[in-house]
Amino acid sequence: MHLEKKFAKQGIITPAVEKIALAEQADPELLASSVADGTLTILSHRKEFFCGIGAHTRVKVNANLGTSPDLCDLNDEKEKLRAAIHAGADAVMDLSTGGDLNDIRKEIISSSTVPVGSVPVYQAIVETIEAHGSFRPMTSDTLFQTIEKHAADGISFVTVHCGVTRKTLDLLKKSKRLTGIVSRGGAFLLSWMLLTGKENPLYEEYDRLLELARKYDLVLSLGDGLRPGSVADATDTLQMSELITLGELARRAAEQDVQVFIEGPGHIPLHQVAENVRLAKTVCAGAPLYLLGPIVTDVAPGYDHITGAIGGAVAAMAGADFLCYLTPAEHLTLPGIDDVVQGVIASRIAGHAADIAKGRAGARDWDDSFSKARYIRDWEEQERLSMDPARFKKLRTSHPIPPDKVCTMCGKYCALKVLSEALDISLPHF
Repeated sequence: MHLEKKFAKQGIITPAVEKIALAEQADPELLASSVADGTLTILSHRKEFFCGIGAHTRVKVNANLGTSPDLCDLNDEKEKLRAAIHAGADAVMDLSTGGDLNDIRKEIISSSTVPVGSVPVYQAIVETIEAHGSFRPMTSDTLFQTIEKHAADGISFVTVHCGVTRKTLDLLKKSKRLTGIVSRGGAFLLSWMLLTGKENPLYEEYDRLLELARKYDLVLSLGDGLRPGSVADATDTLQMSELITLGELARRAAEQDVQVFIEGPGHIPLHQVAENVRLAKTVCAGAPLYLLGPIVTDVAPGYDHITGAIGGAVAAMAGADFLCYLTPAEHLTLPGIDDVVQGVIASRIAGHAADIAKGRAGARDWDDSFSKARYIRDWEEQERLSMDPARFKKLRTSHPIPPDKVCTMCGKYCALKVLSEALDISLPHF
């Protein structure tokens, strides 16, 4: 067992912290101090690949993968995994609900070079339904055994909907939400609680969950099972009640040296995004914030990678640390490979824009280098430095390339070319 938080509290700089400090151009002691106080969480994969999420690090991006009962092809999911990593995803989550869930998870873990997360309640519910025809017979032992199975297989972090409680049911009955509960894990647990009359095991037996996390050095992603599924439902009593509970549970985890991050809301109108981030950071003592989007309008299916990137940029500028991508397929179908790539790039754009705004080390340097190459019309360097070189090349070569190092948008009337010739100067020295 290797608990990053425990070592950080002792002032020990671990190899993980050293590697992250190098990648982030950050002070190792400052990072270790942030791990100790819970504002930075470290994900590891096979004790070889490390990802820092939170204070003094750049905004990170997660890509969701996984089968469904209707579309289940392990090879497709592995292709999506490769595409997501190639596009720059910092972590992935296996959300599979169809096929051999154990085999799929193990294959994704073994094939990945970034940390892998999961939502164990999905498997616990699916297997209970397959065995009994209903998820009512699921027990707390079933759920915790599934969590341990995921951890033993090498999962880096798990989403656990601990903030969905019996109290939630009373609030839900009084709620005037347009879209009710849109979290699949939240809906599973609430439905199970309604059918059995029992409390959510993840909340009632939270100490048991912390024991598992300590045993496997497992990061807990405290899930937003009550997140709004429409902008009309944003920042309501259900959402705020869950957030308060997550803040309490985050503090309990910190006392046990368990690393966490907090999952944030889904559909939030643009003017409420920054305030939602500030609320989450305040209530949860600065714990890293993992946002699903947020989606800032409900009416753009097919373009939710864009609505999510708009919300994600505002959220990240306000302090969010980890963006869960949305793809063009969101709300419509299981995403394909191209959807995955577009989703990762859109969220990376959002995160990078926020890193520039916050003055994150190295963020502007990338843009400045690209702009210098653009100014002197160095197309090869622009391709190399672009966020998506493959798309850059595809668009650049979609028409015959004109002479004089210009593009077909302006051709011989390129502003940079015209000014250079008019001034009759050599290319500037940088």
